[in-house]
Amino acid sequence: MASSSPTKFSWRTLFSKIILITSTLIQYSNGCFTSIISFGDSLADTGNLVHLFDQSNIPLPNFAFPPYGETYFGSPTGRSSDGRIIIDFIAQYFGLPLVPPYIGGKNASTRSFLKGVNFAVAGATALDVAFFEERGVHTVFTNVSLGVQLGLFKELLPSLCQTSSDCKELLQSSLILLGEIGGNDYNNPFFARESIEEIQSYVSPVINAIASAIDELIKLGARTLMVPGNLPIGCSASYLTLFKSSSTEEYDSETGCLIRLNKFAEYHNKLLQIKLNQIQQLNPHITIIYADYYHAAMEFYRSPKEFGMFNFYITL
Repeated sequence: MASSSPTKFSWRTLFSKIILITSTLIQYSNGCFTSIISFGDSLADTGNLVHLFDQSNIPLPNFAFPPYGETYFGSPTGRSSDGRIIIDFIAQYFGLPLVPPYIGGKNASTRSFLKGVNFAVAGATALDVAFFEERGVHTVFTNVSLGVQLGLFKELLPSLCQTSSDCKELLQSSLILLGEIGGNDYNNPFFARESIEEIQSYVSPVINAIASAIDELIKLGARTLMVPGNLPIGCSASYLTLFKSSSTEEYDSETGCLIRLNKFAEYHNKLLQIKLNQIQQLNPHITIIYADYYHAAMEFYRSPKEFGMFNFYITL
C-alpha cells in the first residue's frame, strides 16, 4: 500500500498537464473568451461554501483558516488549497480575472460578474439530495447540487444581459467550466460503506444529470464547455486509509493505488466521454472539451519525484 509524508500537490503542474491534453481544442480560442462561468465542487469552488456557511451561522470548514491561502493569496479565500486551483490557472491562461464566487458577491454590483462567475460549491453533488435520501445516504455535505447551481445562474442571467440575444452572445463568448462534478456523489456513499455494486448504479444518473445541465446551457447559448472527468480515487489518501487491505493484490504495484476504486473512476469517465460524444454529435456547432483529470493526476503517482512530491514511497 502507499505511504508518504505530507505532500506538496502542484495544481500548476496538474493544470499544465490538462492544457497539454486539451491544447489542440482550446488554443484557437485564446483571447476570444470574455468570461468564465463555472459549476462544480471543491475542485472549482473559489469561496462559495465558506460564504454559504458564514451566512448560515454554520461553523466554517478548515479551509477557511490558515494555513490555507498562504502560498498565493496570503490568507484563506475559501479555496480547498493553500494556493490557486485549476480554475484560477484557466482564467490567467486566458487573460481573465480570477473568477469570483457567486454566493460571496451576489449582493455586489452584477458588473463584477460580467467577466466571470463561479457557482461551484465544495461538497456539491451532481444529483439532488432527494436521490441520496431515498437510498438511505444521509451524509451529503451540502444541498447545492448541480441543478441548484444551474438554477442560481439562470436567476442571475437577466441581470447580466438585457435581451435573449444579448444573453446568447454572452454565453457564446464564455468558457463554461462544468465540474469536476460527480465525485461527491460517490464519496458520500463510499464513506458510508455502501457496496461498490450499489454505488456503481449511481453512475448513469450522475452522467445524465451532467448531460442535462449541458443541454440546458447549450439552449441558453453556450458554445464552449470544458467538462472534467473524475480523479483516480484509488490513489486518494482518504480512500487508501478507509479501504486499507492486507491483500497486496488489491494494490497497483507501480503506484500503490487501490485497483478496484480506480477502475470505478475509469468507469465513470468512460460513460461520461460516451455521453459527451453523443451531445457533440447532436450539436456540431459547439465545442465540448473533455478535461482528463484522471490521467493527468496519475502521472503524479507514477513519477512523484518528477513533480515535486517528496518522500513518497510504496510498501507492499
